[in-house]
Amino acid sequence: MNNLSLAELMQLFPQSGELVWIGVRPARGEPMITVNKVLADQRLGLIGDRYNGSSGKRQVTLMQWEHLSVLESLMGKAIVPELLRRNLVIKGINLLALKNQQFRIGEVVFQTSGFCHPCSKMEQLLGVGGYNAMRGHGGLTAQVLTGGLLRVGDSLTVLPHSETPCVNNTL
Repeated sequence: MNNLSLAELMQLFPQSGELVWIGVRPARGEPMITVNKVLADQRLGLIGDRYNGSSGKRQVTLMQWEHLSVLESLMGKAIVPELLRRNLVIKGINLLALKNQQFRIGEVVFQTSGFCHPCSKMEQLLGVGGYNAMRGHGGLTAQVLTGGLLRVGDSLTVLPHSETPCVNNTL
């Protein structure tokens, strides 16, 4: 193990992640709707989400479950996933390690496409300092490469580079 290259090390994960929460945003400014499952489409993103049909690299947003407790500590209050307006909350894996990776959640294959930086809306949703509390904890954006059904409880596994098609990634 000591002679592994950096590229090889970046393919090693101690465990799979788990999808613990799913939310869709029906329209700009509307509250998130929590669901137990959602259909992901290669062209449309998450069916029922406001980005449905949008082309581009921000079809789906992901956040790390463990960051909720960090935000609670920074803000001094309880933080629930729907408040943060991300689509998928994942626990058990470092999402930032998914940079330049393709991964599978349940039936769906994703490609990371960027960081999901906070917007000014976090200040009004979380309170004074909410924007700065979210910096570094906003998660990732991803594109759907292979559609299918996502369910709460599905595992997230990183696909080895040999199993993934070459996709231009600007993350």
